[in-house]
Amino acid sequence: MLSRNKEYQSIESFESLESAEVVLSVASSIAENEVVHIEKSVGTPTMFCGRYQDKMEMYASADTVAEYLNNHGSWFSRCAEPMRVEPLGENGYALVVGRFGSFGYEVEPKIGLELLPPEDRVYRIRTIPIPDYQAPGYEVDYNSSLQLIEIQESSIPTISSEITTVEWELDLKVYINFPKFIQRLPKSLVQSTGDRLLNQIVRQVSRRLTRKVQEDFHQSLGIELPVNVKKNK
Repeated sequence: MLSRNKEYQSIESFESLESAEVVLSVASSIAENEVVHIEKSVGTPTMFCGRYQDKMEMYASADTVAEYLNNHGSWFSRCAEPMRVEPLGENGYALVVGRFGSFGYEVEPKIGLELLPPEDRVYRIRTIPIPDYQAPGYEVDYNSSLQLIEIQESSIPTISSEITTVEWELDLKVYINFPKFIQRLPKSLVQSTGDRLLNQIVRQVSRRLTRKVQEDFHQSLGIELPVNVKKNK
């Protein structure tokens, strides 16, 4: 359950959303009969932010998991589906996350991410510019880390004698320049709705990506992901 009372929000469960092209709308009498146009806004952008953490289990040694993660070019685009992914250099990717919105205002975030080389089994991911692309009215600041922690004995010895836990943390900030009709709404309502929507997006994407990476990794080793792990994802 997500908790905003903790430094990090732990992602444990969320009802599955099958399409990345999900539009989350909140009724608004202001936007109900308006035709919305993207326009430049005057003033300070509204910031939405969240800090998150979660983990996933891999039934293999840390070295085997590290080898898989280092070869991200062979699995990242496939596991990120249905998000659209384009390579950016050797370690970067441009992702179109999906289409989201509230109050009749929608945005289709496109962000550049770089997967930095590991240091002491710690991987970091950060935002990078996308060449020849200017985000229309928003900016994303994405910083995450993944740490590999090896557990010597597995409770399922028939699959593997070792388990590696991949623990990750994410610090995410999104800045949005809203059009004027959104600026006429109460700031507290816009802030709370935006924070809630950001949490939903992170939950949706992280849940799907975690499940696909786990399945892809274990398939690459020729072993089946345990049923209890599948049920938790």
